[in-house]
Amino acid sequence: MQKVDYNQLRNTSSKIRQGIIKAVHAAASGHPGGSLSAADILTVLYFHKMKIDPKNPKMEDRDKFVLSKGHAAPVLYATLAERGFFNEEELLKLRHIGAMLQGHPDMKGTPGIEMSTGSLGQGLSATIGMALASKLDKKENRIYALLGDGEVQEGIVWEAAMAASHYKLDNLTAILDFNGLQIDGKNEDVMNIHPIVEKWESFGWNVIEIDGHDFEQIIKAFDAVEEVKNQPTIIIAKTIKGKGVSFMENEAGWHGSAPSDEQAKQALEELGGAQ
Repeated sequence: MQKVDYNQLRNTSSKIRQGIIKAVHAAASGHPGGSLSAADILTVLYFHKMKIDPKNPKMEDRDKFVLSKGHAAPVLYATLAERGFFNEEELLKLRHIGAMLQGHPDMKGTPGIEMSTGSLGQGLSATIGMALASKLDKKENRIYALLGDGEVQEGIVWEAAMAASHYKLDNLTAILDFNGLQIDGKNEDVMNIHPIVEKWESFGWNVIEIDGHDFEQIIKAFDAVEEVKNQPTIIIAKTIKGKGVSFMENEAGWHGSAPSDEQAKQALEELGGAQ
């Protein structure tokens, strides 16, 4: 079993959060709240769990990750940069004309991106195709999808959930970034998604609930998934929108707003970095 360096994971997630702030600030546009909430989950996937090679992004039999909530692209970009898929300087060109990093993930223009996403709900469907293809090809790789809690208000998510269960895709793991907020406010005020555990279970999924900022729980959940047979798994990760930046935490207004110069400076200081 791979030894876990929790201090290293914490340091890495902090750097990823700093990358998010730098990118969104440089773009004067983007989605920091739901990017910050997912940083610890992506840290575990890309620096502990997934079988990938930054020098060979198209490596045969690699594990695959799809950011179904594509607007949270800054967390994926910051993670890929930290992992070595491309230079960190690209983060400062986010959303700039002619630059590599667009507002939503682009599989044709960015190393490490498995699927172009942004239209909410479609990412999970794409991973079902990937997982089914791996099954048919008798591959042992694993497929991961990260969804937002506002995203699961989309009907296509539940069509996909039904299909994954029908085809017994035990090589597929969905992660729900459950921070409780979306662009218009609280989930329960916009469109209540509860009872969320029972919904996924009724669609035939194995459900694991965790604290999405507790590295031990995140790793334990991803390890447990590999023991599940004939059933897809969803990890419902309770998170904090804007995690790590005091004035962004649990504030729906930071779903799609960029920090000012002063706010970016404060955020980076709180995250242990400098502007």
